[in-house]
Amino acid sequence: MKVPDNSNLVIFGASGDLTFRKLVPALYHLFQTKQLPDCFFVLGVGRSEFSDEAFRERLAVYLRDEYALSDQDLSGFLPHLHYLALDTQNAQAYASLKHRLDVLYEHYNTPHNTLFYLATPPSLFPIIPRCLAAHGLHEEHSGWKRLIVEKPIGYDLKSAIALDDALHEVFREEQIYRIDHYLGKETVQNLLVFRFANGMFEPLWSRNYIDYVEITGAENIGVEERGGYYDGAGALRDMFQNHLLQVLAMVAMEPSAAINADATRDEAAKVLQSLQPIQKDDLQERVVLGQYTASVVRGESLDAYRDELHVKPDSRTETYLALKLFINNWRWQDVPFYVRTGKRMPTRVTEVVIHFKSSPHPVFRENAPHNRLIIRIQPDEGILMVFGLKKPGAGFEAEEVSMDFHYQDLGETKLLTAYERLLMDAMNGDATLFARSDAVKACWKFVEPILDYKAQQPAVYGYASGTWGPREADELLKRDGREWRFPCKNLANTDYCEL
Repeated sequence: MKVPDNSNLVIFGASGDLTFRKLVPALYHLFQTKQLPDCFFVLGVGRSEFSDEAFRERLAVYLRDEYALSDQDLSGFLPHLHYLALDTQNAQAYASLKHRLDVLYEHYNTPHNTLFYLATPPSLFPIIPRCLAAHGLHEEHSGWKRLIVEKPIGYDLKSAIALDDALHEVFREEQIYRIDHYLGKETVQNLLVFRFANGMFEPLWSRNYIDYVEITGAENIGVEERGGYYDGAGALRDMFQNHLLQVLAMVAMEPSAAINADATRDEAAKVLQSLQPIQKDDLQERVVLGQYTASVVRGESLDAYRDELHVKPDSRTETYLALKLFINNWRWQDVPFYVRTGKRMPTRVTEVVIHFKSSPHPVFRENAPHNRLIIRIQPDEGILMVFGLKKPGAGFEAEEVSMDFHYQDLGETKLLTAYERLLMDAMNGDATLFARSDAVKACWKFVEPILDYKAQQPAVYGYASGTWGPREADELLKRDGREWRFPCKNLANTDYCEL
């Protein structure tokens, strides 16, 4: 990737979990592989009181423990990190931020190109930009200014529009980068190349040849220490509204005139705007909500969701969601998309399965192979194609065989993590893999009736931890003569799912 021009990063919420687990490791790897500019600094901003030295040491302890790095490994990187204690809700306090930035710009002899990263609670998303603007820190007279906003982008359609309006009071749309780490994954990006660079696949990619599409986003962990947040969000807001709908858009979009931010996001937005609203009378038939219950998995006793820390003992929050949806356009008319996501599943896996229509040849009608294309996003990133060949022996009976590709087979190729790729793109001004305002609103518009349905307290079905969800989700497909794909060959290790 192109090394960015000399630029700088300000991280709000620098003492938080996201900064330690994702952002700083990503920056360290980019630094070690010489993908950061020659002149740069990182200024962490937070309410906790740290000196530069204390902040660096705290990060060093984490990096040494998690990545087995030595002091020598970190010696070149740590001096670029700085810290400022600040009440981020007090606009007057940002005078000290402006002063500190001016000092650092001069010290590093770097232009005022600055990326502001909001790794904070969502309540601060509308506040911080206004405080920056109060001191002119959003102005681009002496360098570009960009704003990265983490999810959630709103809690519903109304709050998403309100946040959008607040951001646009200060920053132009082209300065705002709404980050979704799913879009930073190599295999999600490969969807565009796989579809549009290969002439043999694109003609098949429509209602003429595809029976149905299945998207799975499963996690084997529970809510861990996020019970307070998750109990107010649920699987619908936490995974479906942002991550999985964005993946769906990449699967279903039309080829763009060019692979750039405007053209690509135009086509993704068109798909999301074409989602067929689920009518009130259809919600019960097309939406399944579930919640994990206690179970013993591989000898380990796992708590029920309602027994997790900070979760209400009578909570009806869904930890599992399955639904059937349609896209109202020429390419996908009447092709169902089945999407499911859940916690405490047998393993961690995200994949897209394209189920092709069966051969119409009468000879093979009874035992026709089930042609499928499986695109594995995580883990064990790769692509698997299932088709039929003649079964050895007399006759012409077909049996299923597969051809597969794994990114790990590329040997020395080093894949950037999602945050590494997205940080680089933001510094380079490439917004292709970031959600645009109209796409975010389209997602919330589609989800809004389901949120209203949730508010009516419909049935939430229990499923044992370590299973693939409630049986009602299986019935969702069985009614149509279809079934979910079982994603894994080997469940001996819950952290690994073989393609």
